[in-house]
Amino acid sequence: MSRSDREALFRAGESPLILNRPHRGGRSLRAWDAADEQLVAEALSRLVPGQRVAVVDDSFGALSLGMASYGPDVVADSAALGEGLAQNATANGLPVPRVVSWERVLADGDPATGTAPGEGLYDAVILKVPRQLEYLAFLLRWCNQVLAPHGWLLTGGMIKHLPDQAVKLYQELVETEAVLPAKKKARLVLCRRGAPTLAGWDRLWRGYTLQDLPAPVMGLPAVFARDRLDVGSRELLPFIRETVSSLPQEAPVLDLACGNGLLGLTAMTERRDLAVSFADISSQAIVSARTNVTAAGVNIDDDRCRYFHSDGVPVQSGPFRLILLNPPFHEGGAVGDHIALRLFEQASRHLAHDGELLMVGNRHLGYHRSLRQFFTGVEQLQASPRFVVFRCSGPRHAGGRS
Repeated sequence: MSRSDREALFRAGESPLILNRPHRGGRSLRAWDAADEQLVAEALSRLVPGQRVAVVDDSFGALSLGMASYGPDVVADSAALGEGLAQNATANGLPVPRVVSWERVLADGDPATGTAPGEGLYDAVILKVPRQLEYLAFLLRWCNQVLAPHGWLLTGGMIKHLPDQAVKLYQELVETEAVLPAKKKARLVLCRRGAPTLAGWDRLWRGYTLQDLPAPVMGLPAVFARDRLDVGSRELLPFIRETVSSLPQEAPVLDLACGNGLLGLTAMTERRDLAVSFADISSQAIVSARTNVTAAGVNIDDDRCRYFHSDGVPVQSGPFRLILLNPPFHEGGAVGDHIALRLFEQASRHLAHDGELLMVGNRHLGYHRSLRQFFTGVEQLQASPRFVVFRCSGPRHAGGRS
């Protein structure tokens, strides 16, 4: 075993596993944390053969593969899990588990009717706690719907990443059986199901209105800035309206990392003939974008409006005449420009030779330098103390595929 394999050895599961992160954040970052180790070890000490198990929001397979003999159902919001899970399962000679997203679990876009994948309720749910408080509330309520009466819920995360006021949520939504001692700066909480579910929850959908849009822009709990217009998007919107006015008839446009779909929806509202696609790593974002386009009444032709739950630009899509982007700069606990750099490269490969990337980014990340790696033309359209808007042309890899 090589040194790199030894450093990637996850020992908390039923047998040692070699786990790696597929490109996201660089291979210098480990594919699991102390919370994953403790979740797997604690779950295995409590599980009984034959029990029905679900794993929710695994990162790269530590939870799902660490309990492989139980054949857990894997439910995740992030499209990134599929690639990492497949790579790590294959590397360890294990079957590749099927990942079910919220698009498939939530019936007809109505989370209140969301049930467990397959048949029956779960004896145990193993949940990696998200950083967003309202997404945690969503998950706890969903677990209340899918846990058997005798079932148990084991949740955990790194203490520094646990959302503020999480204790209050646990008190309100579930029956806390034990708060386990913190180890390696990670915390586990063992729970039984509570009464509140997603049905009737008044914070299931949150949104805001804009003068130029025909309907409120709504979002599910995992969606960034779902109840307010974030400052970066606000600065980008006028340039979207200006740019799409000169696009050719039925030009293909991509709202990349679309969130609630605001950028693409703005383009569609200005030009209903455009062929707009929406892509996001979050399945709840895709459900939200589809809901908003339908509510706005601008989806007049399904063939010209597509939705992709994907980690970046959808494979074999494009070429696009225009890509709109407000890139995220954090992924779990990792903060930086590594996500944006991948999106810039993918945008360059999936743009038409005469296409443009129109984007806004945090000023302190210095995107004007990194963008020139992928585009021959980088024009700064506007700058504020926090954000910069760029128009990028001349994609260096136009016509290629990532």
